[in-house]
Amino acid sequence: MRHLRLIGSFVGIAIENALAYRVNFWISLLHSLLSFGTGVLAIVVLFSQVEAIHGWTLTSTLALLGTYLTLAALRRLFIGPSLEALAGLDGEIWTGTFDFTLLRPVDVQFLASIRHWQPLVILDLLMSGGVLVFAVVQLGRTLTLGSLATFLLTLFVAVIILYALLLGFAGLVFWSPGFLFTWLFNAFFQMARYPVGLYPGWLRLVLTWIIPVGIMTTVPAQALVGGLSGAMLVGSVAFAAALFVAATVLFRTGLRRYASASS
Repeated sequence: MRHLRLIGSFVGIAIENALAYRVNFWISLLHSLLSFGTGVLAIVVLFSQVEAIHGWTLTSTLALLGTYLTLAALRRLFIGPSLEALAGLDGEIWTGTFDFTLLRPVDVQFLASIRHWQPLVILDLLMSGGVLVFAVVQLGRTLTLGSLATFLLTLFVAVIILYALLLGFAGLVFWSPGFLFTWLFNAFFQMARYPVGLYPGWLRLVLTWIIPVGIMTTVPAQALVGGLSGAMLVGSVAFAAALFVAATVLFRTGLRRYASASS
């Protein structure tokens, strides 16, 4: 309950800050519409030339895009702003303001992961949900309770993988405080808006098991439209758990290297 109250406090502060500057709403809305529009348009243009690519139709690819937009929104909602605040020459590790996080009587990893929120990103979540609903309707198949539960499970697994990747990169900042990991991650994360099967074999391997952005979107989309194997479901859950543990170990190992601004 204490952690939930902390999350509520951070969200409340973020909402107050967002409402203090009304122009932020319109900027956020414009950003959301541009991201949404360009993503959908690219897929529509692609499938205007072909009916399917490696078994992926327009409808199933829209389901994947909806999953990607959902994950991108969740990243911008709190995971990204919180962990990315550590990096760079003006980040908390370099400037020493991370000291204030260490002084608080709360688990450091938890606090570093949920401090900063962007409540206006809720607009992105609504639009991504609309894409998912549209894709399911276009599929013309009944979404059973089991299929919905599998989709929600794989989406949760995708969020864990996303968090673990960003947490692992944030852990590297303790070795190189000026390191901006977002540019490296963004380059690969953008590829997750398309089915991983569209890429060459070597790149498919990288996007599946090395920097697994492909798993984050392809697996939930397969669960939603059908075609997800039980082995892939179990494998993705196990992989997410292992990645989370590894990222936590890396972050806490790096944390011990932090010498604080006063030392």
